[in-house]
Formats: sequence, structure tokens, C-alpha cells
Amino acid sequence: MKQILQNIRNGKTELIEVPNPSSKVEHVLIQTKASLISAGTERMLMEFGKAGWIEKARQQPDKVREVLDKMKTDGLLPTIDAVGNKLDQPIPLGYSNVGRIADAGNQLSSTSQLLNFSSSSFSPGDRVVSNGPHAEMVYVPRNLCAKVPDEVSDEEAAFTVVGAIALQGIRLAQPTLGERFAVIGLGLIGQLAVQILVANGCRVLGIDLEQSKCNLAKEFGAETVDI
Repeated sequence: MKQILQNIRNGKTELIEVPNPSSKVEHVLIQTKASLISAGTERMLMEFGKAGWIEKARQQPDKVREVLDKMKTDGLLPTIDAVGNKLDQPIPLGYSNVGRIADAGNQLSSTSQLLNFSSSSFSPGDRVVSNGPHAEMVYVPRNLCAKVPDEVSDEEAAFTVVGAIALQGIRLAQPTLGERFAVIGLGLIGQLAVQILVANGCRVLGIDLEQSKCNLAKEFGAETVDI
């Protein structure tokens, strides 16, 4: 099958042929129909890969501390080998997948069996959304899948995961009717957050450096937009 992978060492993005994913307990196999590109996240990974060693270190100071700690315990050469191996491991891009279940699986963990969870909640042919990557076939935990209603298109359903990210942030903020909220950054998730807050009866201030994104937020109900 084909899958998009990102090389963190040099920033190269490749569409390559890889083996089909192997069966896992409590996972379902999905044949992809649509996969949403998260421009912000994926551009960040590509730019990180293309950056030099010094810039990589500046962007991830926590990882630098881990490397220094490893040098103290394991020595210089083993640490260099470990860092090189880590950078050479390709990262799958994508986390907003829509497709049809090819294999619903019949393996359940002992915990699921104890709680009497049924493997029949999904069946082959069901159309589902998941956090699977950009690939022709993906294996995804069944608890990270949801069935797509017939009236929702594949393209619309592909926005489910990024919508859930925006919704989770708003749930943590616990907005109430008439409250004022500022959404700083009007990318894909920011635009979704604006719409959810407006639907919740809130007054929204949208802030972004790009005028086009501010204009779009206004169309979605943001009352005041600053740049």
C-alpha cells in the first residue's frame, strides 16, 4: 500500500510503498476514502526536518536536555547513534482519516471481555472517521473511530478530528452564554473554534496576522478582528 512519510533528518516528504498494517488487538482495518491535510501541523514537521542541527535544538529544548542526560549516563558515541537512529525513523503524516472498514477484528483484550464489550460495534463496510494517517489502509484502535452518518460526505467527515481538537479546548474553557472569548490564531482549528463558540452563544474576538483569515472569521460570526 502507499503511505506518506516524513523524514525528520532532512525534511523530505515521500509517498512510498509499505507493507499493509498488521492485525492488532482491539483495532479495525480501514480502507481510506479521504484524508485531511492539517496544513499547520504538517508544515511545521516539514520545516523542522529541513532545519539545521542548531535550529532543531532551539525548537526542542526539552529534547536537548534528554540528549545531555543520555550523554551523562551512556556516553557520547552511543548517544550520537541513538539520536541518528531517531532522526532516521520516518514519521507518518496525517491524523484525520475517513474510510470503510475492511476488517472489524475479532480480538478483544481481557479488560474488554471482562466489561463485555462487543466486537460487533463495527462491521466490514461501515464508513468511519478516525485519527489514521495518510495511507491507503490504516489500523486504528476501535475506541478512536466513529461511524459517519449517511448524510455526511467523506470530505465533510474528514474535518471531525480537527473539530474535536477545537471542541476539547472549548470544553476545558467551559464557556457560558454571552461570555467574551478571544481566539488567537485563525488557522483551521481557530476557525472551527470561532464557529463553535458563536454557536454556544459567545461573543468572539478573532486575532491573526493574515487579513484573509480575519475576514473569514468575520463571516463565521467573530464580531471584532484585530491584526
